[in-house]
Amino acid sequence: MSTALFTHPACLGHAPGPWHPERPERLRAVLAALEGEAFAPLLREAAPEATRDQLALAHPPGYIDAILGVHPPAGETVALDADTLMSEGSAAAALRAAGGAIAAVDAVLDGWVRTAFAAVRPPGHHAEPGRPMGFCLFNNVAIAALWARARWGLKRVAVVDFDVHHGNGTEAIFGPDADLFYASSHQSPCYPGTGSAREHGVAGNVVNAPLAPGSDGAAFRAAWSDTILPALAAFAPELLIVSAGFDAHKADPLAELRLETADFAWITQELLTVGGGRLVSVLEGGYDLDALAASAAAHVRVLMGAG
Repeated sequence: MSTALFTHPACLGHAPGPWHPERPERLRAVLAALEGEAFAPLLREAAPEATRDQLALAHPPGYIDAILGVHPPAGETVALDADTLMSEGSAAAALRAAGGAIAAVDAVLDGWVRTAFAAVRPPGHHAEPGRPMGFCLFNNVAIAALWARARWGLKRVAVVDFDVHHGNGTEAIFGPDADLFYASSHQSPCYPGTGSAREHGVAGNVVNAPLAPGSDGAAFRAAWSDTILPALAAFAPELLIVSAGFDAHKADPLAELRLETADFAWITQELLTVGGGRLVSVLEGGYDLDALAASAAAHVRVLMGAG
């Protein structure tokens, strides 16, 4: 069974500034890495725009209106906080990012692919229900997970997150709901300062595995093998969604973990095994272009082997 790639040129239109780490070149690097002969079997699909009703699964209407109502003039930006900016094309990109994650869920649950990767931006896992932060406007994975429940009637949906930064927004949305599961490995201390191992959600449905600065692939693999994967298996999700950030790579400039490209291939294979092979992945961080491209390609190569 095939793997689908969801993306859209509008995701390149989000331009927070040439100095900003979350720049369009990130997505260009990922897409270029997926153009090789090995990736010819990928089904390439256009990410649709999310609807307001879909966004409202995770965000209040007033927040949605506020984000979509920001229209900076061409060449200018509006700062929502110190890190999160919007340009002329940001609202359109954010709609495609959330829509790509939703479409990936639909593809997997409809059964015409086993796995899907949404190569979209801006990222989403820091976006809280009513607050943008950490480069994120809408919480793409949370919206997609809640869509899987609303549209497809799933009872138990899990999001796991190997971005170097804790997905505070996803935890805020998932933590109060015992039928949702969120787990994260991340550097600590590090932005955004959340993700303590003492945070467990309402029913043990939140699992955090903080890693000290300088931790390498062995520590990362131990955290997943000893803590996160057993809890995920016990939760027994009907669908697994991955916040796929590649900024834990040793070359990344925004943090201090020491993962190699092979570590991302390893965790992808483990997640396919625990999740029964039905998996949706959504791009989050990764700011060294070469490391991001190589790691994303390794991740997708494993997804393609799932069928």
